[in-house]
Amino acid sequence: MINIKINEDKLKDKILGCWIGKNIGGTMGGPFEWETEMLDIKGYTTPKGEPLPNDDLDLQLAWLWALEQFGAKQFDVNILSKSWQRMICPNWNEYGIAKRNLDLGLLPPLSGEFENDKWKHSNGAWIRTELWACLAPGYPNLAIKYAIMDATVDHGLGEGTYAAVFTAALESMAFYESDIRKIIETSLTFIPSDCRIAECVNIVLNEYDKKTPYRKTREMIVETTKDLGWFQAPLNIGFVTIGLIYGEGDFKKSMIYAINCGDDTDCTGGTVGAVLGIIGGTKSIPSDWSEYIGDRILQISVNALYNIGLPKTCTELTQRVIKLIPEIFKTVDKEYIVEFTGEDNYNRKEAFSVLEGYSENYFKRSRFSFDVSNHFNISATVEYEKAPVIREFENFKIKVTFKNTAYEGEILHCTAKMFLPDGWNAEYSRNVHIVRNLDLYTADGQNISGETQNEYHFVVTANENIMASNKVYIMLESPYLYSPFVIPVTLLG
Repeated sequence: MINIKINEDKLKDKILGCWIGKNIGGTMGGPFEWETEMLDIKGYTTPKGEPLPNDDLDLQLAWLWALEQFGAKQFDVNILSKSWQRMICPNWNEYGIAKRNLDLGLLPPLSGEFENDKWKHSNGAWIRTELWACLAPGYPNLAIKYAIMDATVDHGLGEGTYAAVFTAALESMAFYESDIRKIIETSLTFIPSDCRIAECVNIVLNEYDKKTPYRKTREMIVETTKDLGWFQAPLNIGFVTIGLIYGEGDFKKSMIYAINCGDDTDCTGGTVGAVLGIIGGTKSIPSDWSEYIGDRILQISVNALYNIGLPKTCTELTQRVIKLIPEIFKTVDKEYIVEFTGEDNYNRKEAFSVLEGYSENYFKRSRFSFDVSNHFNISATVEYEKAPVIREFENFKIKVTFKNTAYEGEILHCTAKMFLPDGWNAEYSRNVHIVRNLDLYTADGQNISGETQNEYHFVVTANENIMASNKVYIMLESPYLYSPFVIPVTLLG
Protein backbone atom coordinates (compact mmCIF):
# COMPACT_ATOMS: atom_id res chain seq x y z
CA MET A 1 0.00 0.00 0.00
CA ILE A 2 1.29 3.44 -0.94
CA ASN A 3 -0.10 6.43 0.92
CA ILE A 4 -0.27 9.69 -1.06
CA LYS A 5 -0.61 12.80 1.05
CA ILE A 6 -1.89 15.90 -0.72
CA ASN A 7 -2.14 19.41 0.68
CA GLU A 8 -5.86 19.91 0.11
CA ASP A 9 -5.96 23.72 0.24
CA LYS A 10 -3.05 24.05 -2.16
CA LEU A 11 -4.54 21.49 -4.55
CA LYS A 12 -7.97 23.13 -4.54
CA ASP A 13 -6.43 26.50 -5.30
CA LYS A 14 -4.46 25.09 -8.23
CA ILE A 15 -7.45 23.25 -9.68
CA LEU A 16 -9.62 26.35 -9.32
CA GLY A 17 -6.84 28.36 -10.98
CA CYS A 18 -6.90 25.84 -13.84
CA TRP A 19 -10.62 26.31 -14.53
CA ILE A 20 -10.59 30.08 -14.12
CA GLY A 21 -7.59 30.31 -16.45
CA LYS A 22 -9.37 28.05 -18.94
CA ASN A 23 -12.49 30.23 -18.83
CA ILE A 24 -10.48 33.44 -19.28
CA GLY A 25 -8.58 32.11 -22.29
CA GLY A 26 -11.68 30.70 -23.93
CA THR A 27 -13.58 33.98 -23.44
CA MET A 28 -10.74 36.19 -24.59
CA GLY A 29 -9.86 34.08 -27.59
CA GLY A 30 -13.37 33.04 -28.60
CA PRO A 31 -14.24 36.05 -30.78
CA PHE A 32 -11.14 35.53 -32.95
CA GLU A 33 -11.44 31.80 -33.64
CA TRP A 34 -10.47 30.90 -37.24
CA GLU A 35 -8.53 34.15 -37.80
CA THR A 36 -5.57 33.23 -40.02
CA GLU A 37 -3.65 36.49 -39.74
CA MET A 38 -1.56 37.78 -36.86
CA LEU A 39 -3.76 39.56 -34.32
CA ASP A 40 -3.12 42.46 -31.97
CA ILE A 41 -5.45 41.98 -29.00
CA LYS A 42 -4.83 43.60 -25.63
CA GLY A 43 -7.48 41.89 -23.53
CA TYR A 44 -11.21 41.16 -23.45
CA THR A 45 -13.48 42.30 -26.28
CA THR A 46 -16.66 40.72 -24.85
CA PRO A 47 -19.09 42.40 -22.42
CA LYS A 48 -18.22 42.30 -18.75
CA GLY A 49 -20.04 39.88 -16.49
CA GLU A 50 -20.08 36.47 -18.16
CA PRO A 51 -17.66 34.03 -19.79
CA LEU A 52 -18.31 32.73 -23.28
CA PRO A 53 -19.61 29.14 -23.56
CA ASN A 54 -16.97 26.83 -24.97
CA ASP A 55 -16.90 23.21 -26.13
CA ASP A 56 -13.35 22.95 -24.74
CA LEU A 57 -14.82 23.01 -21.24
CA ASP A 58 -18.26 21.54 -21.98
CA LEU A 59 -16.94 18.14 -23.04
CA GLN A 60 -14.93 17.85 -19.84
CA LEU A 61 -18.08 18.45 -17.83
CA ALA A 62 -19.70 15.55 -19.68
CA TRP A 63 -16.75 13.24 -18.92
CA LEU A 64 -16.89 14.28 -15.25
CA TRP A 65 -20.59 13.37 -15.14
CA ALA A 66 -19.90 9.98 -16.75
CA LEU A 67 -17.13 9.25 -14.23
CA GLU A 68 -19.46 10.09 -11.36
CA GLN A 69 -22.24 7.90 -12.77
CA PHE A 70 -20.22 4.79 -13.64
CA GLY A 71 -17.32 5.05 -11.18
CA ALA A 72 -13.62 5.10 -11.98
CA LYS A 73 -13.24 1.31 -11.77
CA GLN A 74 -15.76 0.67 -14.53
CA PHE A 75 -15.09 3.79 -16.61
CA ASP A 76 -13.32 2.95 -19.86
CA VAL A 77 -13.06 4.11 -23.45
CA ASN A 78 -16.30 2.41 -24.45
CA ILE A 79 -18.31 4.03 -21.64
CA LEU A 80 -16.75 7.33 -22.69
CA SER A 81 -17.84 6.60 -26.27
CA LYS A 82 -21.42 6.04 -25.16
CA SER A 83 -21.26 9.37 -23.35
CA TRP A 84 -20.20 10.96 -26.65
CA GLN A 85 -23.24 9.56 -28.41
CA ARG A 86 -25.71 10.55 -25.69
CA MET A 87 -24.39 13.86 -24.45
CA ILE A 88 -22.43 15.75 -27.14
CA CYS A 89 -24.38 17.87 -29.63
CA PRO A 90 -21.81 19.19 -32.18
CA ASN A 91 -21.33 17.24 -35.40
CA TRP A 92 -18.57 19.29 -36.98
CA ASN A 93 -15.24 17.90 -38.22
CA GLU A 94 -13.79 15.07 -36.09
CA TYR A 95 -16.70 15.23 -33.65
CA GLY A 96 -19.18 14.35 -36.38
CA ILE A 97 -16.99 11.68 -37.97
CA ALA A 98 -16.44 9.96 -34.62
CA LYS A 99 -20.16 10.02 -33.77
CA ARG A 100 -21.01 8.51 -37.16
CA ASN A 101 -18.40 5.78 -36.69
CA LEU A 102 -19.63 5.04 -33.18
CA ASP A 103 -23.20 4.82 -34.48
CA LEU A 104 -21.99 2.26 -37.03
CA GLY A 105 -20.46 0.18 -34.22
CA LEU A 106 -16.79 1.09 -34.66
CA LEU A 107 -15.05 1.43 -31.28
CA PRO A 108 -12.00 3.58 -30.39
CA PRO A 109 -9.36 4.08 -31.64
CA LEU A 110 -10.98 2.77 -34.83
CA SER A 111 -13.78 5.33 -34.44
CA GLY A 112 -11.21 8.12 -34.71
CA GLU A 113 -9.31 6.53 -37.59
CA PHE A 114 -11.87 5.36 -40.14
CA GLU A 115 -12.37 7.93 -42.93
CA ASN A 116 -10.84 10.63 -40.72
CA ASP A 117 -7.48 11.25 -42.38
CA LYS A 118 -7.73 15.04 -42.14
CA TRP A 119 -9.48 15.76 -38.89
CA LYS A 120 -7.69 13.19 -36.73
CA HIS A 121 -4.82 15.72 -36.68
CA SER A 122 -7.07 18.54 -35.45
CA ASN A 123 -7.68 20.22 -32.12
CA GLY A 124 -10.69 18.53 -30.54
CA ALA A 125 -8.82 16.40 -27.99
CA TRP A 126 -5.90 18.38 -26.55
CA ILE A 127 -8.30 21.20 -25.66
CA ARG A 128 -10.11 18.98 -23.14
CA THR A 129 -7.24 17.43 -21.14
CA GLU A 130 -7.40 19.57 -18.00
CA LEU A 131 -9.85 17.20 -16.30
CA TRP A 132 -7.45 14.25 -16.63
CA ALA A 133 -4.53 16.31 -15.32
CA CYS A 134 -6.54 17.57 -12.33
CA LEU A 135 -7.61 13.99 -11.50
CA ALA A 136 -3.96 12.83 -11.58
CA PRO A 137 -2.01 15.85 -10.25
CA GLY A 138 1.70 15.22 -10.62
CA TYR A 139 1.20 11.71 -12.06
CA PRO A 140 1.57 12.32 -15.81
CA ASN A 141 1.25 8.73 -17.04
CA LEU A 142 -2.04 8.31 -15.20
CA ALA A 143 -3.34 11.54 -16.73
CA ILE A 144 -2.10 10.34 -20.14
CA LYS A 145 -4.01 7.07 -19.80
CA TYR A 146 -7.30 8.94 -19.59
CA ALA A 147 -6.27 11.52 -22.19
CA ILE A 148 -5.61 8.71 -24.68
CA MET A 149 -8.91 7.07 -23.77
CA ASP A 150 -10.60 10.39 -24.55
CA ALA A 151 -8.61 11.48 -27.61
CA THR A 152 -8.73 8.24 -29.56
CA VAL A 153 -12.53 8.42 -29.81
CA ASP A 154 -12.30 11.17 -32.42
CA HIS A 155 -8.57 11.29 -33.30
CA GLY A 156 -7.47 7.66 -33.42
CA LEU A 157 -3.68 7.52 -33.49
CA GLY A 158 -3.29 10.88 -35.20
CA GLU A 159 -1.50 14.07 -34.22
CA GLY A 160 -4.59 15.12 -32.30
CA THR A 161 -3.95 12.29 -29.84
CA TYR A 162 -0.22 13.07 -29.60
CA ALA A 163 -1.24 16.64 -28.77
CA ALA A 164 -3.58 15.42 -26.03
CA VAL A 165 -0.81 13.32 -24.48
CA PHE A 166 1.53 16.32 -24.57
CA THR A 167 -0.92 18.73 -22.89
CA ALA A 168 -2.13 16.18 -20.32
CA ALA A 169 1.46 15.58 -19.25
CA LEU A 170 2.15 19.32 -19.26
CA GLU A 171 -0.83 20.12 -17.07
CA SER A 172 -0.33 17.19 -14.70
CA MET A 173 3.31 18.05 -14.06
CA ALA A 174 2.41 21.71 -13.52
CA PHE A 175 0.96 20.79 -10.11
CA TYR A 176 4.44 20.12 -8.71
CA GLU A 177 6.81 21.84 -11.15
CA SER A 178 6.94 25.58 -11.86
CA ASP A 179 9.74 25.67 -14.47
CA ILE A 180 7.76 25.94 -17.71
CA ARG A 181 10.72 25.03 -19.91
CA LYS A 182 11.36 21.88 -17.88
CA ILE A 183 7.68 20.90 -18.01
CA ILE A 184 7.55 21.32 -21.79
CA GLU A 185 10.76 19.38 -22.41
CA THR A 186 9.63 16.52 -20.16
CA SER A 187 6.21 16.43 -21.83
CA LEU A 188 7.94 15.84 -25.17
CA THR A 189 9.29 12.53 -23.85
CA PHE A 190 5.76 11.08 -23.78
CA ILE A 191 5.14 11.48 -27.54
CA PRO A 192 7.04 10.19 -30.60
CA SER A 193 10.10 12.35 -31.22
CA ASP A 194 9.38 12.44 -34.96
CA CYS A 195 5.72 13.51 -34.74
CA ARG A 196 4.54 16.90 -35.96
CA ILE A 197 3.63 18.06 -32.45
CA ALA A 198 7.21 17.54 -31.27
CA GLU A 199 8.53 19.26 -34.40
CA CYS A 200 6.54 22.45 -33.73
CA VAL A 201 7.33 22.54 -30.00
CA ASN A 202 11.04 22.16 -30.69
CA ILE A 203 10.98 24.98 -33.26
CA VAL A 204 9.60 27.33 -30.61
CA LEU A 205 12.16 26.27 -28.00
CA ASN A 206 15.06 26.64 -30.44
CA GLU A 207 13.93 30.01 -31.78
CA TYR A 208 13.36 31.36 -28.28
CA ASP A 209 16.94 30.42 -27.41
CA LYS A 210 18.09 32.34 -30.51
CA LYS A 211 16.06 35.36 -29.30
CA THR A 212 13.90 35.24 -32.43
CA PRO A 213 10.85 37.54 -32.01
CA TYR A 214 7.71 35.58 -31.26
CA ARG A 215 5.90 36.89 -34.34
CA LYS A 216 8.66 35.56 -36.58
CA THR A 217 8.59 32.21 -34.77
CA ARG A 218 4.85 32.13 -35.36
CA GLU A 219 5.42 32.50 -39.11
CA MET A 220 7.90 29.62 -39.01
CA ILE A 221 5.26 27.39 -37.38
CA VAL A 222 2.71 28.40 -40.02
CA GLU A 223 5.16 27.57 -42.83
CA THR A 224 6.15 24.25 -41.24
CA THR A 225 2.53 23.08 -41.00
CA LYS A 226 1.07 24.54 -44.21
CA ASP A 227 0.66 21.06 -45.70
CA LEU A 228 -1.80 20.23 -42.90
CA GLY A 229 -3.73 23.47 -43.24
CA TRP A 230 -5.43 25.54 -40.56
CA PHE A 231 -7.21 24.33 -37.45
CA GLN A 232 -4.78 21.48 -36.91
CA ALA A 233 -3.08 20.39 -33.68
CA PRO A 234 0.63 20.85 -34.60
CA LEU A 235 0.07 24.49 -35.58
CA ASN A 236 -1.91 25.35 -32.47
CA ILE A 237 0.29 23.45 -30.03
CA GLY A 238 3.10 25.53 -31.50
CA PHE A 239 1.10 28.65 -30.64
CA VAL A 240 0.46 27.39 -27.09
CA THR A 241 4.21 26.84 -26.69
CA ILE A 242 4.89 30.36 -27.96
CA GLY A 243 2.59 31.75 -25.29
CA LEU A 244 4.13 29.71 -22.49
CA ILE A 245 7.79 30.21 -23.47
CA TYR A 246 7.79 33.77 -24.77
CA GLY A 247 5.36 34.87 -22.05
CA GLU A 248 8.00 33.90 -19.48
CA GLY A 249 5.49 33.20 -16.72
CA ASP A 250 3.57 36.46 -17.05
CA PHE A 251 -0.13 35.52 -17.25
CA LYS A 252 -1.31 38.41 -19.41
CA LYS A 253 1.69 38.42 -21.70
CA SER A 254 1.49 34.65 -22.22
CA MET A 255 -2.23 34.72 -23.00
CA ILE A 256 -1.99 37.65 -25.41
CA TYR A 257 0.98 36.15 -27.28
CA ALA A 258 -0.81 32.82 -27.77
CA ILE A 259 -4.09 34.36 -28.91
CA ASN A 260 -2.36 36.87 -31.18
CA CYS A 261 -0.98 33.94 -33.18
CA GLY A 262 -4.53 33.36 -34.44
CA ASP A 263 -6.37 30.21 -35.65
CA ASP A 264 -8.00 28.23 -32.80
CA THR A 265 -7.67 31.15 -30.41
CA ASP A 266 -10.10 30.04 -27.71
CA CYS A 267 -8.23 26.74 -27.44
CA THR A 268 -4.71 28.17 -27.34
CA GLY A 269 -5.70 30.88 -24.87
CA GLY A 270 -7.64 28.43 -22.73
CA THR A 271 -4.77 25.94 -22.48
CA VAL A 272 -2.20 28.63 -21.66
CA GLY A 273 -4.51 30.02 -18.99
CA ALA A 274 -5.09 26.58 -17.50
CA VAL A 275 -1.38 25.70 -17.32
CA LEU A 276 -0.45 28.98 -15.66
CA GLY A 277 -3.45 28.73 -13.35
CA ILE A 278 -2.21 25.33 -12.18
CA ILE A 279 1.36 26.47 -11.68
CA GLY A 280 0.58 29.61 -9.72
CA GLY A 281 -2.92 29.00 -8.42
CA THR A 282 -5.59 31.69 -8.28
CA LYS A 283 -3.17 34.32 -6.94
CA SER A 284 -1.21 34.18 -10.21
CA ILE A 285 -4.27 35.23 -12.23
CA PRO A 286 -4.67 39.03 -12.53
CA SER A 287 -7.72 40.02 -10.49
CA ASP A 288 -9.03 42.44 -13.12
CA TRP A 289 -9.18 39.56 -15.63
CA SER A 290 -10.73 36.99 -13.27
CA GLU A 291 -13.29 39.43 -11.88
CA TYR A 292 -14.30 40.46 -15.40
CA ILE A 293 -15.99 37.10 -16.10
CA GLY A 294 -16.50 35.76 -12.58
CA ASP A 295 -16.93 32.14 -11.54
CA ARG A 296 -19.77 30.98 -13.83
CA ILE A 297 -19.56 28.27 -16.49
CA LEU A 298 -21.87 28.61 -19.49
CA GLN A 299 -22.56 25.59 -21.72
CA ILE A 300 -23.18 25.24 -25.43
CA SER A 301 -22.23 21.71 -26.53
CA VAL A 302 -23.95 19.30 -24.12
CA ASN A 303 -27.40 17.82 -24.68
CA ALA A 304 -29.81 19.90 -22.58
CA LEU A 305 -31.16 16.73 -20.93
CA TYR A 306 -27.89 16.49 -18.99
CA ASN A 307 -27.28 20.16 -18.21
CA ILE A 308 -29.02 19.95 -14.86
CA GLY A 309 -26.37 17.56 -13.53
CA LEU A 310 -23.32 19.50 -14.68
CA PRO A 311 -21.25 22.01 -12.65
CA LYS A 312 -22.42 25.61 -12.96
CA THR A 313 -19.30 27.30 -11.58
CA CYS A 314 -15.55 26.79 -11.54
CA THR A 315 -15.76 26.40 -7.76
CA GLU A 316 -18.32 23.58 -8.00
CA LEU A 317 -16.29 21.90 -10.74
CA THR A 318 -13.20 22.02 -8.52
CA GLN A 319 -15.04 20.43 -5.58
CA ARG A 320 -16.41 17.59 -7.70
CA VAL A 321 -13.01 16.87 -9.24
CA ILE A 322 -11.41 16.68 -5.79
CA LYS A 323 -13.91 14.00 -4.72
CA LEU A 324 -12.95 11.75 -7.65
CA ILE A 325 -9.17 11.83 -7.20
CA PRO A 326 -8.97 8.97 -4.64
CA GLU A 327 -11.12 6.78 -6.93
CA ILE A 328 -8.87 7.43 -9.92
CA PHE A 329 -5.81 6.29 -7.98
CA LYS A 330 -7.58 3.08 -6.94
CA THR A 331 -7.64 2.03 -10.61
CA VAL A 332 -3.85 1.61 -10.62
CA ASP A 333 -2.47 -1.90 -10.04
CA LYS A 334 -0.64 -0.88 -6.89
CA GLU A 335 -2.82 0.01 -3.93
CA TYR A 336 -2.71 3.80 -3.68
CA ILE A 337 -4.52 5.53 -0.84
CA VAL A 338 -5.00 9.28 -1.24
CA GLU A 339 -5.17 11.30 1.96
CA PHE A 340 -6.00 15.02 1.91
CA THR A 341 -3.95 16.73 4.61
CA GLY A 342 -2.07 19.96 5.22
CA GLU A 343 1.11 18.53 3.74
CA ASP A 344 2.45 16.86 0.59
CA ASN A 345 4.62 13.77 0.36
CA TYR A 346 4.99 13.97 -3.43
CA ASN A 347 7.85 11.90 -4.79
CA ARG A 348 8.55 12.63 -8.45
CA LYS A 349 10.34 9.34 -9.13
CA GLU A 350 7.51 7.31 -7.63
CA ALA A 351 4.90 9.42 -9.41
CA PHE A 352 6.50 8.98 -12.82
CA SER A 353 6.81 5.21 -12.30
CA VAL A 354 3.02 4.81 -12.21
CA LEU A 355 2.00 3.38 -15.61
CA GLU A 356 5.47 4.20 -16.90
CA GLY A 357 5.71 3.87 -20.68
CA TYR A 358 1.93 3.83 -21.14
CA SER A 359 1.80 6.15 -24.15
CA GLU A 360 4.84 4.57 -25.82
CA ASN A 361 3.24 1.13 -25.62
CA TYR A 362 -0.15 2.36 -26.74
CA PHE A 363 1.22 4.04 -29.86
CA LYS A 364 2.62 0.69 -31.06
CA ARG A 365 -0.85 -0.71 -31.65
CA SER A 366 -2.67 -1.00 -34.98
CA ARG A 367 -4.84 1.93 -36.08
CA PHE A 368 -7.55 -0.63 -37.00
CA SER A 369 -8.07 -1.96 -33.49
CA PHE A 370 -10.21 -1.60 -30.37
CA ASP A 371 -10.45 -2.88 -26.78
CA VAL A 372 -13.20 -4.58 -24.79
CA SER A 373 -13.33 -5.75 -21.17
CA ASN A 374 -15.72 -7.29 -18.66
CA HIS A 375 -14.08 -5.19 -15.89
CA PHE A 376 -13.44 -8.28 -13.80
CA ASN A 377 -11.11 -10.92 -15.17
CA ILE A 378 -10.79 -10.71 -18.95
CA SER A 379 -10.12 -8.12 -21.63
CA ALA A 380 -9.22 -8.24 -25.29
CA THR A 381 -7.62 -6.16 -28.01
CA VAL A 382 -9.21 -6.76 -31.41
CA GLU A 383 -7.17 -5.98 -34.50
CA TYR A 384 -8.47 -5.95 -38.08
CA GLU A 385 -6.11 -6.78 -40.92
CA LYS A 386 -7.25 -3.60 -42.71
CA ALA A 387 -10.03 -1.02 -42.70
CA PRO A 388 -13.33 -2.57 -41.48
CA VAL A 389 -14.90 -3.02 -44.91
CA ILE A 390 -15.83 -6.46 -46.28
CA ARG A 391 -16.91 -7.45 -49.80
CA GLU A 392 -18.83 -10.38 -51.24
CA PHE A 393 -17.10 -13.75 -50.68
CA GLU A 394 -14.07 -12.05 -49.13
CA ASN A 395 -12.09 -13.61 -46.28
CA PHE A 396 -11.56 -11.06 -43.51
CA LYS A 397 -8.92 -11.75 -40.84
CA ILE A 398 -9.34 -10.67 -37.23
CA LYS A 399 -6.70 -11.07 -34.53
CA VAL A 400 -7.78 -11.07 -30.88
CA THR A 401 -5.24 -10.78 -28.06
CA PHE A 402 -6.82 -11.83 -24.78
CA LYS A 403 -5.62 -10.81 -21.34
CA ASN A 404 -6.35 -12.68 -18.12
CA THR A 405 -6.57 -9.96 -15.47
CA ALA A 406 -7.61 -11.97 -12.42
CA TYR A 407 -6.06 -15.42 -12.21
CA GLU A 408 -2.36 -14.76 -11.98
CA GLY A 409 -0.20 -17.67 -13.07
CA GLU A 410 -3.24 -19.74 -14.06
CA ILE A 411 -4.91 -20.63 -17.34
CA LEU A 412 -8.41 -19.42 -18.06
CA HIS A 413 -9.99 -22.16 -20.20
CA CYS A 414 -12.81 -20.96 -22.45
CA THR A 415 -15.00 -22.20 -25.29
CA ALA A 416 -15.35 -19.81 -28.23
CA LYS A 417 -18.46 -19.37 -30.36
CA MET A 418 -19.13 -16.99 -33.23
CA PHE A 419 -22.44 -15.47 -34.28
CA LEU A 420 -22.55 -14.39 -37.93
CA PRO A 421 -24.92 -12.82 -40.47
CA ASP A 422 -27.05 -15.37 -42.38
CA GLY A 423 -24.95 -17.47 -44.74
CA TRP A 424 -21.56 -16.22 -43.54
CA ASN A 425 -18.86 -18.64 -42.38
CA ALA A 426 -15.90 -18.45 -40.01
CA GLU A 427 -12.78 -20.44 -39.17
CA TYR A 428 -11.45 -20.27 -35.61
CA SER A 429 -10.31 -22.32 -32.65
CA ARG A 430 -13.17 -23.45 -30.42
CA ASN A 431 -10.83 -23.73 -27.44
CA VAL A 432 -9.25 -20.59 -26.03
CA HIS A 433 -6.72 -20.79 -23.20
CA ILE A 434 -5.73 -17.45 -21.67
CA VAL A 435 -2.57 -17.48 -19.55
CA ARG A 436 -1.44 -14.87 -17.08
CA ASN A 437 2.24 -15.42 -16.27
CA LEU A 438 3.76 -14.88 -12.88
CA ASP A 439 6.76 -12.54 -12.89
CA LEU A 440 9.85 -14.78 -12.64
CA TYR A 441 13.35 -13.40 -11.98
CA THR A 442 16.87 -14.84 -11.91
CA ALA A 443 19.16 -14.30 -8.94
CA ASP A 444 20.67 -11.21 -10.62
CA GLY A 445 17.25 -9.64 -11.15
CA GLN A 446 16.67 -10.52 -14.83
CA ASN A 447 13.01 -11.04 -15.76
CA ILE A 448 12.65 -14.44 -17.45
CA SER A 449 8.89 -14.79 -17.38
CA GLY A 450 8.53 -13.86 -21.02
CA GLU A 451 5.43 -12.43 -22.64
CA THR A 452 2.51 -14.70 -23.34
CA GLN A 453 0.52 -13.16 -26.17
CA ASN A 454 -2.68 -15.23 -25.94
CA GLU A 455 -3.30 -14.46 -29.61
CA TYR A 456 -6.13 -16.10 -31.52
CA HIS A 457 -7.12 -15.63 -35.16
CA PHE A 458 -10.63 -15.58 -36.57
CA VAL A 459 -11.32 -15.61 -40.33
CA VAL A 460 -14.76 -14.46 -41.43
CA THR A 461 -16.07 -15.19 -44.93
CA ALA A 462 -19.00 -13.19 -46.31
CA ASN A 463 -21.52 -14.30 -48.90
CA GLU A 464 -23.66 -12.08 -51.11
CA ASN A 465 -25.75 -11.10 -48.05
CA ILE A 466 -23.87 -7.92 -47.10
CA MET A 467 -25.55 -5.02 -45.33
CA ALA A 468 -24.27 -1.48 -44.81
CA SER A 469 -23.24 -2.53 -41.29
CA ASN A 470 -22.69 -6.22 -40.49
CA LYS A 471 -22.48 -7.49 -36.91
CA VAL A 472 -20.28 -10.40 -35.90
CA TYR A 473 -19.99 -11.52 -32.27
CA ILE A 474 -17.20 -13.56 -30.69
CA MET A 475 -18.34 -15.10 -27.41
CA LEU A 476 -16.28 -16.87 -24.75
CA GLU A 477 -17.88 -19.13 -22.15
CA SER A 478 -16.16 -20.62 -19.13
CA PRO A 479 -16.95 -21.78 -15.58
CA TYR A 480 -14.52 -19.06 -14.49
CA LEU A 481 -16.60 -16.30 -16.11
CA TYR A 482 -19.63 -15.02 -14.23
CA SER A 483 -21.25 -14.34 -17.63
CA PRO A 484 -20.19 -14.90 -21.27
CA PHE A 485 -17.56 -12.49 -22.57
CA VAL A 486 -18.81 -11.01 -25.84
CA ILE A 487 -16.72 -9.12 -28.40
CA PRO A 488 -18.77 -7.07 -30.88
CA VAL A 489 -17.17 -6.89 -34.33
CA THR A 490 -18.51 -4.52 -36.99
CA LEU A 491 -17.70 -4.97 -40.68
CA LEU A 492 -19.07 -2.41 -43.10
CA GLY A 493 -20.46 -3.31 -46.50
